[in-house]
Amino acid sequence: MKELPSAYDPKSTESRIYELWEKSGYFNPNNLKKTKKPFSIQLPPPNVTGSLHMGHALNATISDILIRWHRARGYKAVWFPGTDHAGIATQNVVEKQLKKEGKSRFDLGREKFIERVWEWKNQYGNIIIDQLKKLGASCDWSRLRFTMDPQYAEWVKRAFSHYYEKGLIYRGKRVISWCVRCQTSLSDLEIEYQPEKAKLYYIKYPVGDSYITVATTRPETMLGDAAVAVNPEDKRYKNFIGKKATLPIQNREIPIVADEAVEMEFGTGAVKVTPAHDMLDAEIGERHKLPQRQVINERGKMTAEAGKEFAGLKVLEAREKVIEKLKALGLIEKTEELDHNLAVCYRCGGTIEPLLSDQWFLKMGELAKKTLKAVKSGKTKIIPKNFEKLLFQWLNPSTGEIKDWCISRQIWWGHRLPVWFHEPKCVPKKGHEGDVVKCKDMVVAAEASVCEHCDAKFIQSEDVLDTWFSSALWPFAGLSEKDQKDFYPSNVLITARDIINLWVARMIFSGLEFKGKVPFPEALIHATILTKEGKRMSKSLGTGIDPLMLIDKYGADATRFGIVWQAMGNQDIHWDETAAQAGKKFANKLWNIARFIQGRTEIFDKTPETKNLEDLNILKKLKALQKSTDKKIQNYEFGQALHEIYDFVWHDLADKYIEHAKSREDENAKITLGFILGETLKLLHPFMPFVTEELWQQIIGKNLLLVNGE
Repeated sequence: MKELPSAYDPKSTESRIYELWEKSGYFNPNNLKKTKKPFSIQLPPPNVTGSLHMGHALNATISDILIRWHRARGYKAVWFPGTDHAGIATQNVVEKQLKKEGKSRFDLGREKFIERVWEWKNQYGNIIIDQLKKLGASCDWSRLRFTMDPQYAEWVKRAFSHYYEKGLIYRGKRVISWCVRCQTSLSDLEIEYQPEKAKLYYIKYPVGDSYITVATTRPETMLGDAAVAVNPEDKRYKNFIGKKATLPIQNREIPIVADEAVEMEFGTGAVKVTPAHDMLDAEIGERHKLPQRQVINERGKMTAEAGKEFAGLKVLEAREKVIEKLKALGLIEKTEELDHNLAVCYRCGGTIEPLLSDQWFLKMGELAKKTLKAVKSGKTKIIPKNFEKLLFQWLNPSTGEIKDWCISRQIWWGHRLPVWFHEPKCVPKKGHEGDVVKCKDMVVAAEASVCEHCDAKFIQSEDVLDTWFSSALWPFAGLSEKDQKDFYPSNVLITARDIINLWVARMIFSGLEFKGKVPFPEALIHATILTKEGKRMSKSLGTGIDPLMLIDKYGADATRFGIVWQAMGNQDIHWDETAAQAGKKFANKLWNIARFIQGRTEIFDKTPETKNLEDLNILKKLKALQKSTDKKIQNYEFGQALHEIYDFVWHDLADKYIEHAKSREDENAKITLGFILGETLKLLHPFMPFVTEELWQQIIGKNLLLVNGE
């Protein structure tokens, strides 16, 4: 037996060990000789534009602990990996490259631009996969998927067609959130908010010889006002309801209506209603049959509907001009400073404009009920349970938060809608030039076709689907039929709380809709890793921690140790790098323990049959630790389990038993030392796989650690 080096060197070990794991093929359960019932986890697909951050590292470490633990117990354990095409994010990256070349996507055209994106994806899209391997993630890479793979794309088309035929997908002109920078619609859940200092303008709308004052942060949109609304219970405005107000600047009469959606406490309790530029206003407008006047276009500029003097101005330019005119007319009552949340795009940070637009929507009523029922009945448990509130608040119709999902996007990279529009003109079939034909304006189909009534072609929609529409199919799309049969549903989903509604809820109703079962019986919502001061990590603000830097500095095992060590319950983690330092010291302590035991015994394959009290005491503690560790891993108490193993190794084994064993040369001591080392490596392996694998290989045997429970 070769003597271990004096110190553990993760840099010379980890890449070699991971290569050994990959070559063995044991991440694929099909290559294992003995397996029990299946156990599977789906990797939340990281964006192809992404690089490993602390959230990924936490998620992957937790998943790897579960997979390795089940694999060691003979389960048919598989961890399905993959990446997401990330429509807007990836398109933005490639467009920035083109901008440096003095080009735009329109210079290339759609087909060439898509080719350029694929080139970028093939070169950079799997960077995060390599980074996950550095962390030790034991995914079955032979099952690696991508949300734009042909098989996956077929599932997306199938899902769209299914919903359309069921009457759940429709096209309509509605107020949606529009990113002026990305030039696309977004869903309500994709909006982020940035705090800003704004002004609240109190504007007087003449009503006969009197006036009614409204408060607004966006005076430029008043050019498209269709009404003034008040709450029917507001006694201040009882005599105004039903009267006409004169819209300043535009000088047209608009009605004063009563609507329960108006908050009496905000501003003056009277609000301007602009149905084409605010979602709540659109709902009020629909109830009162108000006209929709679009005064802002997709480029964030004023339209001709706003009036000649404003047409073509940017929104902020128009705001200044409107305020000037109102002041000149003496119609601004007062102005107040206001802490305001500005809606911005979650991808580019650009300003969001609520705009009236032709888009495709998925009706959420029926699907929301299915999801709520699945969670309330316990078919899918949200862990910790308190995170159910986020899902219930969004999905429950009584809260008013759930809206039909805007699923169409005006970008080029992504799953193009399987929608085909008839050419503008009918082309009668030869010999039937005089016939009256009834052609369909549109068809939903996987492939292009020719009109059955005439010789005209159908042209595919330019829009693509929201990325979350395709990722909602992740639990089954792209899997082989056998894998769907063997591993659907998976055993647990591990994810972050910020995508409970964006992703978790949507996967639940997709699984029920297409597979007849929930996609996972449990959804474990892990903590968020914050800065030491408790702030959210941000690369742009310089507060992000790069896990690859930690791996380079301390090793993957120490990084994993540092993450899990601080994951104690439901509380968010205030990252402290000293935990990773402690992980490195612990790996070295384990190494030194193994070196000592290697020097004392060559017996590692016997179970102790000793009557020595010190031997019995350490064996008793080991047995209790094994039982406790199993229970804690099953209960997702990973931090608590690691703390207990640490205390056992450092104090019970190193400080006490090894000190006692130094004075003994008997066979029982040798057998007990060898047995304790082997069992300790097994306990620690899910948490710190590299150092435990290296020690197992070097001391105990040549076989891979923990294959089929060996």
